[in-house]
Amino acid sequence: MSRELAQLPLDLRLRDASRLAEYHAAGNRLARDTVEALGHDSGLTQPQVYLHGPGATGKTHLLQAACHVAHERGERAAYLPLSELAAAPPVAVLDGLERAGLVALDDLAAVVGVPAWDEALFGLLNRLRDAGCRVLMAAPEPPDAMGATLPDLTSRLAWGPVFRLEPPQEDDLRRILVERARRRGLEMPDAVASYVLRHHRRDVAGLLALLERLDLAALAEQRRLTIPFVRDQLGRSPVAD
Repeated sequence: MSRELAQLPLDLRLRDASRLAEYHAAGNRLARDTVEALGHDSGLTQPQVYLHGPGATGKTHLLQAACHVAHERGERAAYLPLSELAAAPPVAVLDGLERAGLVALDDLAAVVGVPAWDEALFGLLNRLRDAGCRVLMAAPEPPDAMGATLPDLTSRLAWGPVFRLEPPQEDDLRRILVERARRRGLEMPDAVASYVLRHHRRDVAGLLALLERLDLAALAEQRRLTIPFVRDQLGRSPVAD
């Protein structure tokens, strides 16, 4: 693997919480199950998966979760957040990845459309396929909307299954909040969960971060999760809407 990647230890780049069991699939069950199969190297005739969709749909979570699965199988996996690596020479970033069992390319939009990167990605996907390496990719748009300068790169991005991830709906988010509160030993009534959803940004990561803060505050103040208590905590929060 290249010197640039060697300076970024993989274990530090994967969030421990990014596990398949912690992904709230809702309408994305097939995508989640396909990613799991890819991580385990089982059940896929085409060992490449492309995920796209708006923010807060869990694309990064699934890419990192697949890498965790591969690691647990004793395999080498590489997770590349391309938005952080786009300024580096593409050949240096992508060199040697075919020696991994699984390669996860996140934030493709940060580099696709740049001629040098398109050439390098085209070569990489060919090498990965020849080596039998599994590939997982994520971007906001489907392959044919990415604006690649090479038509052949567009076709290679779509070599395997392509899934659009949908954001969780309000009922899904409410269930997530109530269930996660229960795991923490807290009771969150549906009315409180609904209040949170009306007054806080609606993405799973942000809601779970808020729940952690509410848990700590409730413990410190010996309070239950009521609307007045949550209202007070949201008023202190820099991320409250």
